Amino acid sequence: MTLKTDEQLVERALAGDGDAFGEVVRRWERKIFALAYGITGNVEEARDASQETFVAAFRNLHGFRGEAKVSSWLHRIAVNQCITRQRRARVRPETALEELFEAGGVGLPPADAGYSPAHATESKQRAEAVRRAVASLPPELREVVLLKEFEEMTFQEIADVLQIPLSTVKGRLYTALRQLRLRLERFQLEVGRDEQG
Repeated sequence: MTLKTDEQLVERALAGDGDAFGEVVRRWERKIFALAYGITGNVEEARDASQETFVAAFRNLHGFRGEAKVSSWLHRIAVNQCITRQRRARVRPETALEELFEAGGVGLPPADAGYSPAHATESKQRAEAVRRAVASLPPELREVVLLKEFEEMTFQEIADVLQIPLSTVKGRLYTALRQLRLRLERFQLEVGRDEQG
């Protein structure tokens, strides 16, 4: 049996194959949860948003026209679910990504093989600074960073998912990276002061 593409699975689901959409869910549930958690900053909200994403996708299978990839379509639904939930809750997370990094859903590359306690501490502090910096971004900037850096989407895929112009995606990513650099430079200055003092 050859492995079916996401698009073929959607076609089979539309034709009445009950297991086909289940396979789409199995393929994408972790990524969609990671994205939802990165946006909402809450495990329960992310779980609910993920479930609602797949329910909405299943209900709207007939609306999938194949103009974008299934993955982009699911990401767009997930982002919309998260935005809707946040509007309802009117709560902005302070540490949106911390639990996700710790749970292994999204991670930073491992430190090099030259292990030392000082290096490990510094790596942990740097990872913590990155987590806090990303989590502190405004939601519209955080979404673009998550999709580009953690989901590894192209600019066009991000534009499709968020339903915004390509130039807006690039502008938001540029702004987000500039803000992250400034926050991380501040962190370096603070660490330098702590080491001297």
